[in-house]
Amino acid sequence: MVRGGARRARGKTPGLVLWLLVLVAALGVFPPGAQAAPSPSAQSPIAPSPTAQAPTTPAVPRQAIVYFFWGDGCPHCAAAKPVLADLQARTPGLVLRDFEVYHSPENQRLFAAMAARLGFQPSGVPTLILGDRYWVGFAAGRTDVELAQAVAACLAGGCPDAGAGLVSPLPATPGPGAAGTPTAPSASGTPAPEASGGVVDLPFLGPVDLSQQSLVVTTLLIAAVDGVNPCSLWVLTILIALALRTGSRRLTLLIGLVFIAVTALVYGLFIAGLFSVLTALTVAPGVRVLVALIAAAFAVVNIKDYFWFKRGVSLTIPDDQKPGIYQRMRAIVRDADNLPALVAGTAALAAGVSVIELACTAGFPVVWTNILTAHQVGPAAFVGLLLLYLLVYQLDELLIFGSAVVTLRATKLQERQGRVLKLVGGVLMLTLAVVMIVDPTLLSGLASSLAVFGIALGATVLVLVVHRVILPRLGVRTPDE
Repeated sequence: MVRGGARRARGKTPGLVLWLLVLVAALGVFPPGAQAAPSPSAQSPIAPSPTAQAPTTPAVPRQAIVYFFWGDGCPHCAAAKPVLADLQARTPGLVLRDFEVYHSPENQRLFAAMAARLGFQPSGVPTLILGDRYWVGFAAGRTDVELAQAVAACLAGGCPDAGAGLVSPLPATPGPGAAGTPTAPSASGTPAPEASGGVVDLPFLGPVDLSQQSLVVTTLLIAAVDGVNPCSLWVLTILIALALRTGSRRLTLLIGLVFIAVTALVYGLFIAGLFSVLTALTVAPGVRVLVALIAAAFAVVNIKDYFWFKRGVSLTIPDDQKPGIYQRMRAIVRDADNLPALVAGTAALAAGVSVIELACTAGFPVVWTNILTAHQVGPAAFVGLLLLYLLVYQLDELLIFGSAVVTLRATKLQERQGRVLKLVGGVLMLTLAVVMIVDPTLLSGLASSLAVFGIALGATVLVLVVHRVILPRLGVRTPDE
């Protein structure tokens, strides 16, 4: 019986194996918790019970994480804060993470790392980063609108967390407006794809064009006052006077144009260098105030030169340099028959004099570049403004030079006129330095910018009236009068 029973068992083995294979196949096709779509003939009019449905997980709301890098004392950062707070309050799912960079080396490193991840230079604040997009600067009505649209797209379709692997994540607190689990790069710090939608929004200037007027007007006015500085005018008038001795308009025209072009080139390179240095130091604390104080020192010396010309510290061409300048001018005129030597000598003289007179003219470039860096002006816009500055700066020299070519008569700058120009430049420079320390936003609007320049002009007129009209009538004179 044992063997017979065994045989019966063996005889049933193929059927048992077949049923096991069918069961395994069924489990493979319909895993636990899944339901196969029934055929139409097998559908039941009775709805399945809730217990028969697959378990579901509540949907985690998407979030949009905006990183806001700002600086203490930055006027555009201050303007951006309430707008961003309002956007966050009315946008569930928007998370705003802010980092002050002027006084925090750690935040500066984070700013640099996040900018490198997105493929741009951290040139200024405020900077906003969302996913693979970034905005440098802030212009109300434009930056906030673009950011709101990007946030809506992020919440609708998801976007990466730009700070993943660089910033510790916020604790997840599901609910309306709370952070869920964003789609993010791995925490290993693998760089995200280069920003394809980077938006560089330059305050007052737009992306590239000069669409706003305040910085343009500021540039025009500063360059106009800077252009009438006594140092450059003295050199030009002396050179023209010597050139006119040849009696040739052609030679006078050539000498003047070469001189003006080379001095503009040297001055432009100097200003560009200042701008590059200040842009690189823009995140360091106190740089704007320090530069403003340096400009104020230049201003005080210029104002002093109006009352006590060349006494003590003076921003003029040193007297011991003048004989050498005269000698080189005469050599240029002697080589009037040798055109290459004439051009080379004039260019060398212009370059040398430009370097010598930088101490006399550096104040306004320091103020102007400080204003531009405070407004986060980028390279393209800076080049446009610099060309405008140099054109206006040379305008007075072009007028003097053009008059000399037409009339063959030179106009010499007198000391009394030079002192007035020193006063005008010094008062304006001091006013701008004070504004940069107290409230740089005064130079953000056209009306307030004009008001600042108007105050400086009014103060200059007041000093001139008191010093040259009222005090002489009272019998009071300065030592140089």
